[in-house]
Amino acid sequence: MLSPAEAARLILEHLRPLPAERRPLRDALDLVLAEDVASPMDLPPWDNSAMDGYAVRGTDVAGRTRAELHVVETVPAGRFPTKPLGPGEATRIFTGAPLPAGADTVVRQEDTEANGSRVSIVTPTQEGRNVRHKGEDIHKGDRVLAAGAALGPAQLGVLASIAHGEPLVHRPPRVAVLASGDEIVDLDHREEILAGRKVATSNSYTLLANIRRTGAVPVELGIAGDSAASLREHLARASAADLLVTTAGVSVGEHDLVREVLTALGCDIKLWRIRMRPGAPLGFGLFADGRPWIGLPGNPVSTMVTFELFVRPALRRLLGHPLPFRRTVPVVALEPITLGPKLRHFLRAVVAPRDDAGALGARLTGPQGSGILTSMARANALLIVPEDRPTVAPGEPLHAILLDDPHHVAEPPF
Repeated sequence: MLSPAEAARLILEHLRPLPAERRPLRDALDLVLAEDVASPMDLPPWDNSAMDGYAVRGTDVAGRTRAELHVVETVPAGRFPTKPLGPGEATRIFTGAPLPAGADTVVRQEDTEANGSRVSIVTPTQEGRNVRHKGEDIHKGDRVLAAGAALGPAQLGVLASIAHGEPLVHRPPRVAVLASGDEIVDLDHREEILAGRKVATSNSYTLLANIRRTGAVPVELGIAGDSAASLREHLARASAADLLVTTAGVSVGEHDLVREVLTALGCDIKLWRIRMRPGAPLGFGLFADGRPWIGLPGNPVSTMVTFELFVRPALRRLLGHPLPFRRTVPVVALEPITLGPKLRHFLRAVVAPRDDAGALGARLTGPQGSGILTSMARANALLIVPEDRPTVAPGEPLHAILLDDPHHVAEPPF
């Protein structure tokens, strides 16, 4: 069996970013640029005022406790000055408006006293203050964003500011999700769930939410029964997806038929089981047309852990992110931990600063059974315990994956 890191590398070796397309800027949030973007303009395009006040010549006001100036015109934002400034002259100006020729300083309104066509500068002002200079943010021809950049709100604002309205981005993957099991039902069977005759498909909800949060588009295939015919019927709906994700049916029981059915449908199974807990029954394969499949275990915690370690990086690769994996951070165990089999364990934990220096400590969220979904709901991290550590004493160093950490790395750190 492969280690988790080996399995993650194997999966990503067979994936490439999806084809690029131009999208309206309003529809590009969280997508990834497929090309460098250079600015066709300076930003700001001209010297402009950073304050409401008066545009002046610095030599007329610098170092003086009071200066009397003649106001030649008023320039609000959205208009351009028509008169240059000569000695002893000022222009009433508002934030964002271009500076008139001859001006190099803006005196804020609070430091002046206006009297008709004249203004008194009543507070000493330094030359060059309160001016946004042409090109101080972006110069024409600058690369403002590189291929591989994720388009968050700030990046969208930058593209809008240079009138780049249709960026070339990798399209988001469509991810078909199939749950299976005769005992599994959706929430429209509430009475059976509450009576204990059926089990709610919690995995469908956690997977769909995780897929959306990663930036992909989920496609629900429903819940297949424990029969080859039901699996084939549901899988037939996944032909237009970029990735197929199944949950359950990948273990070794007589009702675990996913591998058999996928093989019959032409899927080349490249991975089956890995050395980790929870989540050892992990599958990966490729259909003849190149579409990937990732099979996740059916236990709720196992599903979420294996999504985080394997499906999420796969989706980031399809989206075009150059760094698919979350990093690990050093932590110290705050309680004793005793484990069973010699497998790499990913334990649900709460990681928080343990001292004023910012060092992190980790404490488990409680019982760690793969069916205890509340252990994930309480966790903000996966605590990694290597195979050679059957016990961990308080104070021992470990590493953890923070589940809300925005920082990513190129190689699997686990």
